[in-house]
Amino acid sequence: MTSIKVTAALVAAGVLALTGCGSNSGSSSAGTLNIVGFSVMEQANQKVFAAFEKTAAGKGWNLQGAYGASGTERDAVIGGQKADEVHLSLEPDVAKLVDAGKVASSWADNATKGICTDSVVVFGVQKGNPKGIKTWDDLLKPGVQIVTPDPGSSGSAKWNLLAAYGAYLQETGSPAGAEADMKKFMANVVSWPSSGRDATSAFENGTGDVLLSYENEMILARQSGQSIDYTDPDTSLLIENPCAVTKDAPKAASDFLAFQKSAAGQKLYVETGFRPLAGVDTGTVTVKGANDPSNPFPTIAHLQTIDKDFGGWDSANTKYFDETNGILTKLKADYSK
Repeated sequence: MTSIKVTAALVAAGVLALTGCGSNSGSSSAGTLNIVGFSVMEQANQKVFAAFEKTAAGKGWNLQGAYGASGTERDAVIGGQKADEVHLSLEPDVAKLVDAGKVASSWADNATKGICTDSVVVFGVQKGNPKGIKTWDDLLKPGVQIVTPDPGSSGSAKWNLLAAYGAYLQETGSPAGAEADMKKFMANVVSWPSSGRDATSAFENGTGDVLLSYENEMILARQSGQSIDYTDPDTSLLIENPCAVTKDAPKAASDFLAFQKSAAGQKLYVETGFRPLAGVDTGTVTVKGANDPSNPFPTIAHLQTIDKDFGGWDSANTKYFDETNGILTKLKADYSK
């Protein structure tokens, strides 16, 4: 695993920016912190919560999590669900909370640009990979059954579909070629569960030959005793999950957010399969459930990013997932034709 060390000045600047996000600048009074997250975070947060509660900043606080599909949890917070911090799959989900007045517009003005966890899109395969699925072209073969969540509710679905589109665009060299391959891809999807976690459950229960998923989700499934395998394709997409405190949150919520991004917090996330944030040195970590526990995060030959390859989420969300005219929305609607 590759780690990058940052200077003490950068770390200090990041922590100062993060801890200044809460509405209360004074000392925190102990109570309950409500953390709302996308479904994949539920198990990963257990150790992070426990570790923060043992710190000086977390002393006396009880962290409670509420989890579901990223879009569903976003809408619940807009509708009044209590949240002191949100940890969602997509930047546009946080942007909608800003529009709703729940999160400050400056939420990403910090050292990590608002990102709390990183991963990549991988192929989950049934034990032993009986169909030999290793490349994006393998997903287009007749009879290959794909499971991926529904982009209408799930943030992980959007990461998955953009990873596929980006891979086919790179391979074919044209949007027309990528769309032609995506039609074949869509025709092979046999299940569109509402969240990344529901998709994993469906796959674990025998649905499909390949599951598009977060790398950390596959590692965690194996840590939990599931008999599945996964493979990292040569072309993938960097998954960057944002987190933000809400406007009326106590200072302890900002302290928790800073802890998540610290070396100690990131090490706990790494142990459950997340790749460490760039610039955070977690040291050498053996990751149970990874294909190679001593080198859990192999280099992806062609690792695309939202900003570099898709023009950022503001552009990508409209271009590909607009409810009426999004390229991938329309392809999904016609996937069986």
